[in-house]
Amino acid sequence: MALTELKKRRDEERVPDVFRGVSNLFDEFLRNEFLTRETGFVPGVNISEDNENFFVEVAVPGYTKEDIKVEMNNHILTISAEKKEEEVMEVEKTFTRREFSYGSFSRTLALPETVREEKIKAKYENGILRFVLPKKEEAKPQPAKTIEIE
Repeated sequence: MALTELKKRRDEERVPDVFRGVSNLFDEFLRNEFLTRETGFVPGVNISEDNENFFVEVAVPGYTKEDIKVEMNNHILTISAEKKEEEVMEVEKTFTRREFSYGSFSRTLALPETVREEKIKAKYENGILRFVLPKKEEAKPQPAKTIEIE
């Protein structure tokens, strides 16, 4: 089972599996881009894996480690943060252009049961929150076995 992203959606929409084919991911992105623009900042997420681990990277520039909260509950990983606009305003400045925006966000990932939740590690550095999610032994690829023919 792959990592699955949960998004706030209408009941008739399904939860996307982020490891689906490229075509499905592209369709999913196009369908939800407008929802994202209406609701505010949603950080980008990269998900990859090797034989031993899943890797999740969340782009959260402008936040500090203290702004970010990570929770795990029943194989659901929730990453959220809040930064109030007044925390970043400089009182003495008059802006001629202001494009930086801050606020709160929440991203939720449904983890497969093959993740060793007690061994998950997280590190925040240079605006990227990185997770290493070790796989249980049964999720790791096994070498092919030869079957004897009688």
